[in-house]
This record gives sequence, C-alpha cells and structure tokens, in this order.
Amino acid sequence: MMRGMKRRILFLSALLTPVAALAQPGVNQPQPKLRQEPLVIVGRDGTRHSFNTEMAVGPQDQTIGMMFRTSMAPDDAMLFDWGAPRESSMWMRNTLIPLDMIFITADGHIHRIAERAVPQSLATIDSRGPVRATLEVQGGTAERLNLRVGDRVLHPVFGTAP
Repeated sequence: MMRGMKRRILFLSALLTPVAALAQPGVNQPQPKLRQEPLVIVGRDGTRHSFNTEMAVGPQDQTIGMMFRTSMAPDDAMLFDWGAPRESSMWMRNTLIPLDMIFITADGHIHRIAERAVPQSLATIDSRGPVRATLEVQGGTAERLNLRVGDRVLHPVFGTAP
C-alpha cells in the first residue's frame, strides 16, 4: 500500500514540476536594462507621448519583465512583443511598483488599458482579446496622459515609425 502511494506521489510530482518551474522564474533581482527603442502614443487630439521603451522579446526577458525594480521614470516603458496576435495574461508577482498595462493590437491601436496594477498581486490581468504586444508604463500614466482605447501606438513592431 505504501509503495503504491509513494509511486503516485512521485508520478504527480513529476507532472507538476514543469508548472512549478514556470511559476518560479528563479530570480531574486531585476534583470539588467534591456535594449531600448523609442515608442510614441498618439492621442485622439494628436498629442504625441514619447517613451524610452525596453524591448522584452525573449522568453526570459518576458518572464522577468519589471520584477524587483523599485522605480520607473515617467517616460520609461517595457514592450512585451508576443510576435503574433494572441491573448495576453500578465501578473504582478515580484513586481514592486504599480504599473499600467496597455494591450496593443497588431495594427498598433490600444485595445485595453489596465490601470494601476497592484504590486505583488497574483491576479491575472488579461487583454480580453488577441493583441500583438503589451506595454507596461508607470502606474497612473494612462490617466495622466489621458490615454484611451483606440489611441495609436507608433513602433516598428506595428509597422510604423515613431
């Protein structure tokens, strides 16, 4: 009886290990600054908002993202390029500062804005539809700049130049 129980526990552990590995990025400090590129958001009234944007394109960069960072300048951002339109689900695990998450369609329009994501929350924040990329900016930026769904994002990922 005990031998069968141990075997089941080992089997279940083997099944759960990959899931646990994904949930634990294995880091305890911020990643170095990623490659930066300019990005511009154009509001309905034509106002242009420029950002110094770190490019999170690889799986490791995207897994760590803004984790463990203690500050972010008002014009800094991080763009998670998914490569192709897909549902985007983010969380704030190990993220110490509030962020606004801006979900952007393949043609460069804002699809959804999730404002002031709570630091260290494990709640998922979904794009609610397919998006090409997710832009993280300092919490409160969307409100401060009056960003809205439908605003245009200019960056080569969307086939436009800032």
